[in-house]
Amino acid sequence: MSIHSIATTANVGLLRLASNRAGDRHCLLPGICVFHGPAGRGKTLACMQLARDADAYYIQMRSAWSRKTLLEKVLIEMSIQPAGTIPMMLDTITAQLAASRRPLIIDEFDHCLRSEAMLELVRDIYEASQGTLVLVGYDTIKSRLSSPRYEHFSSRVLSWVQALPVSIEDARALAGIYAPDVSVADCLLAHLVAVSAGSARRVCVNLALVQEASTRAGETEMTRERWGKRELYDARSAASRRGEE
Repeated sequence: MSIHSIATTANVGLLRLASNRAGDRHCLLPGICVFHGPAGRGKTLACMQLARDADAYYIQMRSAWSRKTLLEKVLIEMSIQPAGTIPMMLDTITAQLAASRRPLIIDEFDHCLRSEAMLELVRDIYEASQGTLVLVGYDTIKSRLSSPRYEHFSSRVLSWVQALPVSIEDARALAGIYAPDVSVADCLLAHLVAVSAGSARRVCVNLALVQEASTRAGETEMTRERWGKRELYDARSAASRRGEE
């Protein structure tokens, strides 16, 4: 999806507020925001929107990344050619963050929790730059970082922001992107929200189904009554698919 076609959902607003608060903080306050929540809540899309709105650096972690890879990916995002040792790349990144005052978003931050060395590297980035870091992942981030074992890291967190479940207002905004050629009635939007069990991702999939079905039927408006008993992607469908994998 193009970054230019991201709906402004409630989670976009939450993340923007948290990032702005960190960016405008008192010099003695910490500058890390943790944005956490179950899969499908639209966290990554909110990150992409924030990256555009705040001109933030954005990377999405991968399970295979090492400390060196993480630093290289951040430098590439900064349009800087990666070079030198890990300490040298760390110094380059922190200098750029301090000079630019642009936030750094690390999505899928759960992968950083697999080793203390990786976690300490991220803390080094924050400490040496005193910039704004936005760390994004599942709810386990908060529960793990809040333990006494990670007090040295969690004490640098200014805001713990939980991603909200999708709402009918969110669904209405998403409909303009995923079902642009059909007017989706509020009664059907409410149904999509209900069967999606809080997941913005499932709402998007279901809106795409509505778009496809409406196009085939030559409809320009779809209501709950017209949709009838046609299949939708719900929590049970997701669980069934996981069981087949």
